[in-house]
Amino acid sequence: MLNNNRLRNGLLGVWSGLALLYLFIPIFIVILYSFNDNKGRFNFTWQGFTLKHWAHPFSNSDLTTALQNSLIIALATTVIAVALGTFMALALVRYGFRGKAVTDMFVFLPLATPEVVLGAALLGLFLTAHVDTGMVTIIIAHVMFTVSYVVVTVRARLEGMDRHIEEAAMDLGAAEWTTFRKVTLPMIAPGVASAALLAAAISVDDYVVTSFNAGSTQTFPLFIFGATRQGVPAEVNVLATMLLLFVLVLMALNVFLQRYLAKRDRVATGIDIPAEQLAEAGARG
Repeated sequence: MLNNNRLRNGLLGVWSGLALLYLFIPIFIVILYSFNDNKGRFNFTWQGFTLKHWAHPFSNSDLTTALQNSLIIALATTVIAVALGTFMALALVRYGFRGKAVTDMFVFLPLATPEVVLGAALLGLFLTAHVDTGMVTIIIAHVMFTVSYVVVTVRARLEGMDRHIEEAAMDLGAAEWTTFRKVTLPMIAPGVASAALLAAAISVDDYVVTSFNAGSTQTFPLFIFGATRQGVPAEVNVLATMLLLFVLVLMALNVFLQRYLAKRDRVATGIDIPAEQLAEAGARG
């Protein structure tokens, strides 16, 4: 039986490693080809190692503008979607109201609807309302489908939170806004941060909905798709790698901060203090 368990665990480990390798192969290729010494316009075959693309990552002005547009759109989308989605999650978890089930359905509807349908429907709406497509319409479109991800993420955090802490704060005289600002928001901060990172990543990555509502505005995914017909510059891989490293640093800082706050809370409540120190402190008291 022991040998069978070891064999099963070993096979599961190998299977998990292969699955992760399959998922990460495209990322490894992007990083690798950022160092490719391509001689022509195309960057699809390995021709040698070089650092020249990293020395001047913003040499392509059109690519730099497209990346700048994507980051501006992602920032605006994240701020709006997180603000709307957090309060929507609070309403769905904390309050009961008529039409709550219907609201739940509409929250999950954008997640189940194909992006082609969403993009075409939004384009029809903007054309009917005589709204010129551009950066503003892209932000509106991105907020529309990223807010659902924010609601789902923050809602999961709220449902796992103890409401007695909020009730205790209000019993001690704190108003609802004060309770939210000083008690609820710090407790759901990890969920809000995760939702913000998810919304930003989806916004930067989106191509289908953006292509319908972009007008003359060029974003990072639109530039890459257009460049595939003439040759993707190596700077695309460099900037993509830089974005990946930036996100990984943010994730590491978030994990470090959460562990630090958890350890501080354990120390403050005496959970993380050794029993000998507690006994010594009690004897002194």
